[in-house]
Amino acid sequence: MQIDSHHHFWRYNADEYGWIDDSKSAIRRDFLPADLTREIQAAGVDGVVSVQARQVEEETKALLDFSDQNDFIRGVVGWVPLIDEKVGRALERFVKHPKLKAVRHVLHDEADDRYMLREDFNRGIAMLHSFDLVYDILIFEKHLPQTLQFVDRHPDQIFVVDHVAKPLIKDKILSPWQSLIVELSKRPNVYCKVSGMATEADHGNWTEKQLKPYFDTVLHAFGPERLMFGSDWPVCLLACEYVRWHGIVSGWVSDLSQADRERIMGGTAIEAYGL
Repeated sequence: MQIDSHHHFWRYNADEYGWIDDSKSAIRRDFLPADLTREIQAAGVDGVVSVQARQVEEETKALLDFSDQNDFIRGVVGWVPLIDEKVGRALERFVKHPKLKAVRHVLHDEADDRYMLREDFNRGIAMLHSFDLVYDILIFEKHLPQTLQFVDRHPDQIFVVDHVAKPLIKDKILSPWQSLIVELSKRPNVYCKVSGMATEADHGNWTEKQLKPYFDTVLHAFGPERLMFGSDWPVCLLACEYVRWHGIVSGWVSDLSQADRERIMGGTAIEAYGL
């Protein structure tokens, strides 16, 4: 079974999606389950994990509602107010839905680069394990040093790094991302998504060859058993069509054993998120 471990839905409006500026006009419209159905059918993907794009509880509810209406949505990465003392109430309410598998906060948009080390944030993170929820880590390369500290505070929590931690692909820079992501991979409770890479490159001029060293790094670091395919659709459309990205990742793993290919293209996501 092939699983896309990372995509988004939205009904576009400028107030809620202010990050979609003029340079991102290609995705300044609605993207809903019917749109994704066409993409996954063309690529041969069987199921998806829907990830939050707004930091409001209504986003979590909306994604879970979509999952009720569409069987191909196998899991949801929602949002809850992790720094709120009453976050437990939100978690108790949402975990009643069997498809809530994880939560995420848009860490890389916080003004404080050390937001993840806040005591109130970590209090919220510490509650996730008891609810059997994964935490998705959305960061830039510059956040990796503090991410190591953050993850080490929660050795029993399952983490999934989004978009290979957004290295400086556009500038063709591997260091210090490479050594830091390898260090992070030494934590056995951390998984990694092969997603969002083309959009970190020059949208109009990137090549597979340019991206390959970043893929090779995470493959060596995490191994197939902790690496998972993700499209980051529709954000990926800024740089790459869905079917093309699926084909690129499929090509990268083509020399691996069948078991390893199946892990990266679906099995890892199924295990990590309990799909």
